[in-house]
Amino acid sequence: MDSTLLAQLRNAIRDIPDYPHEGIIFRDITTLLGEPRAFRRAVDELVHPYAGEHIQKIAGIEARGFILGGAMAHQLSCGFIPIRKKGKLPRDTVRIAYSLEYGIDEMELHKDAIKHGESVILVDDLIATGGTAEAAVKLLLQLGANIVGACFVIDLPDLGGRKKIEALGVPVRTLIEYEGE
Repeated sequence: MDSTLLAQLRNAIRDIPDYPHEGIIFRDITTLLGEPRAFRRAVDELVHPYAGEHIQKIAGIEARGFILGGAMAHQLSCGFIPIRKKGKLPRDTVRIAYSLEYGIDEMELHKDAIKHGESVILVDDLIATGGTAEAAVKLLLQLGANIVGACFVIDLPDLGGRKKIEALGVPVRTLIEYEGE
């Protein structure tokens, strides 16, 4: 990625110190989403490697993955699948529990969201420890998805999430890395 684009994206992301806990720097992409050129460039960069591929679905993790995933699905002319927190989907679902820093949560998607073998890209705003993304990958695989890749705007590589996803055989694409976090 060129340095101009990298600078544009970094400048569009707001750093919030000590949120949600002291010592954490929260990387807030809502400012990037509100900046039309930065938002467009981020989505273009996430989509670029898949242009011309036959991607059938984008799976977005609640909530910022919905925003990015919807834009990606539009550009790739494919469907969108919401991966939601437990209890938010109205029909038959598959569900998985996963670990958070301070407990366990669950996510789910509709059983009929994917046809066996469909090409899917997973998307969210950030990958840190990889617990949420790992659970999403496992849900998609449970339904027979062919996961072509997982995309994130931000990677916190020191927390190891990217390696977890790649260990599952899923290529990972990120736009920005913040080392030492």
